[in-house]
Amino acid sequence: MHQEKDFDITFDKLSKMEGHADLEIKVRDGEVKEVNLKVMENKRFYTQAVKGKPYKSVPQLVSRICGTCSIAHLTCCIEAIEKALNIQVSDQVKLLRKLTMYSLMIRDHALHLYLFSLPDIFNKDSILDFDESHHDLIHQALAVKEVGNNLSTLIAGRAVHAPYENVGGFSRLPDTNKIEPMIKELEKIRPYILDLAEIFYNCPWDLQRKTHFVALVTDDFSFLEGEIRSSHGLRIKEEDYWDHLNRVVLPYSQATAFTFEGQEYMVGALARVNLNKDKLNPRTKKSMDKYLSIFPSQNIYHNNLAQAIEILHSIDHSIDILKEADFKPEPAAKIKKETGEGVGVIEAPRGTLYYWLGIDQGKVRYANLVIPTAQNLINMREDIRQIVSRLLPQGEEVIRRKTEKLIRAYDPCMSCASHFLKIHWV
Repeated sequence: MHQEKDFDITFDKLSKMEGHADLEIKVRDGEVKEVNLKVMENKRFYTQAVKGKPYKSVPQLVSRICGTCSIAHLTCCIEAIEKALNIQVSDQVKLLRKLTMYSLMIRDHALHLYLFSLPDIFNKDSILDFDESHHDLIHQALAVKEVGNNLSTLIAGRAVHAPYENVGGFSRLPDTNKIEPMIKELEKIRPYILDLAEIFYNCPWDLQRKTHFVALVTDDFSFLEGEIRSSHGLRIKEEDYWDHLNRVVLPYSQATAFTFEGQEYMVGALARVNLNKDKLNPRTKKSMDKYLSIFPSQNIYHNNLAQAIEILHSIDHSIDILKEADFKPEPAAKIKKETGEGVGVIEAPRGTLYYWLGIDQGKVRYANLVIPTAQNLINMREDIRQIVSRLLPQGEEVIRRKTEKLIRAYDPCMSCASHFLKIHWV
């Protein structure tokens, strides 16, 4: 039992997540007074660096914001450019982009769930500490990530910084000889995800706090093209999203934060399944019926279960698309103008990703990006405040361990979150 009423806890470099962050907690008179989640990544200057660059080269530049989520930044930037220049893409290109996004979800969610979250469930420091009873999980983790990488390579040319997806279409089509083997790979890992979902379904962790959930709702849960909705009933066009956001400066952090309609909110897998579970693949819904029954949920730890559900959906819809695919060469999309403004919104693994680009005579003159982790920072901070307040009597070590579990449940990416800080030079 912790007897002190005044003490500070400092987490130096939180572990098992993307990027670097510190956490400072101040307790005075037995009450949590401050929770400072400090994004410690260096300033990235991407919104400044793309100014004056030819719009065709910018998607590959911004894909370097994050290695693990490079496809999300690539795709969202391309969408913003196509909206700005009124470029209409074919149905075949839309299918290829869905497959590209599914490949990202499979491997990125697998990284988080298997390598970052499972050690917490089994009270291990890392997956390297698993004993022989858990070796099957290690092999399954590697297999799922490999299949996600292979799907990315087949469709987009590479798992990281994919070269085939471009403004207006894809520079190459998938090798038709590899489609059937790819379907078999996807089918092979499907049972692994059912086992993974069962683990997270049985996880007893619980932290419920009423908050806003916000996500892009799509007709087929494809993470592309739809309408932004909130758990409070708001329905917003993609291009109007910025009108509902407020930037919040965090003086102790390299990343700013956001509120939605003036309130804290959460984006990500939990928000997507809460708001859009009816649009999941029919095969996924049948296999995940037991797990889907608990959604909508306000338990932050169910973000892990929601990610497992999204992996299965990505597998099942990819199989459906590949089975019916008849990819053929087609003319490139016509580009009739090189000046305009456009907004791209997609669902990245960690939540809603927003790009607003202004293009003048073929070059980018303005860029505004809103990153999922930045949108979750305030909600994450308040969840930390609640769990620390609850755990104060149990002492510092328990607080440290359980606070890290909570932060990891958000699957934050600090590298992405820090890039858009505006610097005013004097």
